[in-house]
Amino acid sequence: MTKQEIIHQIKLKQSFLCVGLDTDLSKIPTHLLKEKDPVFEFNKQIIDATHDLCVSYKPNLAFYEVYGSKGWESLQKTIEYIPDDIFTIADAKRGDIGNTSSMYAKAFFENLNFDSVTVAPYMGADSVEPFLAFKNKWVILLALTSNKGADDFQFFESVDEKLFEKVLKQSKNWGNDENLMYVVGATRPEMFTEIRKLVPDSFLLVPGVGAQGGELSEVCKYGMNKDCGLLVNSSRGIIYAGNDENFAKKSREEAIKIQKEMAILLNKFKII
Repeated sequence: MTKQEIIHQIKLKQSFLCVGLDTDLSKIPTHLLKEKDPVFEFNKQIIDATHDLCVSYKPNLAFYEVYGSKGWESLQKTIEYIPDDIFTIADAKRGDIGNTSSMYAKAFFENLNFDSVTVAPYMGADSVEPFLAFKNKWVILLALTSNKGADDFQFFESVDEKLFEKVLKQSKNWGNDENLMYVVGATRPEMFTEIRKLVPDSFLLVPGVGAQGGELSEVCKYGMNKDCGLLVNSSRGIIYAGNDENFAKKSREEAIKIQKEMAILLNKFKII
């Protein structure tokens, strides 16, 4: 999927919502457990309920890998079920030496046909560039995350430059805003101003809104650019909004709340 196609979907749906499909068998409604593939059945109903309200789905691979081959089958069926005009993110956080990264890239882009994959930059250019070799596919590079442990390394400062700033600057030598996005956590909205100075035109994948405490309005205030430039993820707040036979309806209601707020913000910042 191209950058312009993503922007078109944002304007069409008046939404920059990414729904995280972090499907946990211990949390889904119990009536689904009798299904042959309860993970896929749960995802299918969530997708049916929210596909017109979001522009992206982000399965976190840990929630599929934990179930072995059955989990991979559920993931494959889920990706095939998602409409073609919705941007798909493999939240895999891969990052290894070049030939291994090439295999990861083929797995996600050729086999599973994801539009993008999250990648850890710690091993440098040769661990990231194999993913960037695929046309109309995206790397979403970890830059500034929303977890507490982010302080351990990401704010380490050397020669007046924090580590996450080094990542942003260096990565611009590897790709561009047509194939490279960045993960930036919503719990640090004040940092978006500095990040936008370094990557003004890039899309940012923003976790941490809702259950983790991030505020959508603050993220937009500091992080939105002329094309919106944001994919804001909500996982638990949407997919686990209900736990009975009406769970998909509850998920839709939560997605509608977020989409309406996003529409207001898109109008406020003159994106639509």
